[in-house]
Amino acid sequence: MCGIVGGVGQRDVAPILLEGLKRLEYRGYDSAGMVVMSDAAEIKRLRVLGKVAGLEEAMEQEPLSGSLGIAHTRWATHGEPSTSNAHPHICRGKVALVHNGIIENHEALRKQQLEQGYEFTSQTDTEVIVHQVYDHLESGKNLLDAVRATIPQLEGAYALGVVSKSEPEHLIAARLGSPLVIGVGIGEYFIASDVFALLPVTQRFMFLEDGDIADIHRNSLVIYDKDGNEVERPITTSELSADATDKAGYRHYMLKEIFTQPRAIADTLEGRIIGGQLADGIFGPQGDAILDKIKAVQIVACGTSFHSGLVAKYWFESIAGIPCQIEVASEFRYRDHAVSPDTLFVTISQSGETADTLAALKEAKKCGFDHSLVICNVPESSLTRESDLVLLTRAGPEIGVASTKAFTTQLVALMLLVIGLGRRNGMSEELEKDLVGQLESLPGKVNTALELNDKIEVLSERFSHKHHALYLGRGTMYPIAMEGALKIKEISYIHAEAYPAGELKHGPLALVDEDMPIIAVAPNNSLIEKLKSNLEEVRARGGELFVFADVNANMKDSEGVTVLNVASVEDAIAPIVYTVPLQLFSYHVAVIKGADVDQPRNLAKSVTVE
Repeated sequence: MCGIVGGVGQRDVAPILLEGLKRLEYRGYDSAGMVVMSDAAEIKRLRVLGKVAGLEEAMEQEPLSGSLGIAHTRWATHGEPSTSNAHPHICRGKVALVHNGIIENHEALRKQQLEQGYEFTSQTDTEVIVHQVYDHLESGKNLLDAVRATIPQLEGAYALGVVSKSEPEHLIAARLGSPLVIGVGIGEYFIASDVFALLPVTQRFMFLEDGDIADIHRNSLVIYDKDGNEVERPITTSELSADATDKAGYRHYMLKEIFTQPRAIADTLEGRIIGGQLADGIFGPQGDAILDKIKAVQIVACGTSFHSGLVAKYWFESIAGIPCQIEVASEFRYRDHAVSPDTLFVTISQSGETADTLAALKEAKKCGFDHSLVICNVPESSLTRESDLVLLTRAGPEIGVASTKAFTTQLVALMLLVIGLGRRNGMSEELEKDLVGQLESLPGKVNTALELNDKIEVLSERFSHKHHALYLGRGTMYPIAMEGALKIKEISYIHAEAYPAGELKHGPLALVDEDMPIIAVAPNNSLIEKLKSNLEEVRARGGELFVFADVNANMKDSEGVTVLNVASVEDAIAPIVYTVPLQLFSYHVAVIKGADVDQPRNLAKSVTVE
């Protein structure tokens, strides 16, 4: 989603803002812009359609310089991608702002402002905010009070950075529903949508809460909460280094993130397994007491995180022996619920800022879920602050829009939770040790799967002219097939669907012909013979099969069938291992098709609006 950067200090902030925008490119965007307050207290703006590189070129032709500024990468919601719709927005040369979020009552505000004589130069919902702030400034309010007066008139979600020529060394930030952090320097402060944007200038951050307004000068910072009370937000020192978001020699961020999965999995397990057993206290100070009460699990997530939850449903019921329900977050929040007692409400999110998942958690609290746990990759995120229990995935920064290491570490974290609840519901020590042993072996087995990269690259060449694909799996491999289909859709723009292999005769078989390749996931488990029968149905109808199969599954290349052998792996961790070759396959197909692997069209990394 949209990215915000801003700053006020004693030095020229323009190059800092530009670098910050580059570091926010992974979020997804279609235009970029910057406002800097000149030495003459004039608002200077540049906006471009397209990449931040275009903004950088424009700044070479028309330099911006000043000690106060705001910048933005826009992902279109209201209004098409265009220069006029790009941020920052300005009202009558006096006030400028950037905005992430959606203002739901923008139409009513626009009508009112048109009647007042305001002119609109964009189709965005954001422009009504800048007019509203200007209106309050003209009534005699200072910038802080003008923003304070504007916010109650807005319905929806927002993160804001606001500047005015009347106060040329003053930056106002505010948030509700969209993330915003403050970077703390020496004689300077910065704002951004996430910490990655500011790592080159500071590692000290404050995280604004919903309803907060920050009154920022270069030598002072005052934060007011939603009730107008002056509050202090703790300063957190980030352990991330400025080069944590570099490509490290890889062609794309996605490829780097695929290949760093063994390390990410090892980090996620570190300190959580001791002596062949799950360590005590890994779910937090209240964790053991809460998990002792749990008799069922409700999972809510979106996208790739939803797929990890689907795998976990199998695990909770077959391994831990407790019922588990899972639902897409955007659906959960808009229906009535029958809440079973002692149900743990589990949210899964890479960013911890997914708008629908956050809203679902708030709805869950209202409708009677007593306990919540989040599995997340960002320790300071909104979901971690809102949840009773937190289990971090420790995947490190994930820049590619298509999630890879976040997904596999989510599965690892979910298995830890399965074991934690399983031991409370009759799981034997022998089974726990077996599962823990499988988890400990994962980094090595994922590394072995990565050794298939060259073979997968050759295989992917056969998809250079394909436009459709059907993914098949059974049991826990069905959600993995769904994840594989999502990946190839996201980054290569091939239309792909996933089905349980046993459902072929109920419709999907009608699609099978020489132009519809079938990708199947075939670990050597109890369903392998049934899967083979399903695949024979495809073969008999002229379909072309590509099978990622256990080396011991006795599947070989034949006419119309290409088999890529995967090293044998235990059933419980097979979903994690088999994910890796599907990620590599999607990556190489996208490269061959010339797609923008890290920033696929129309997509954003963090979906912070509904």
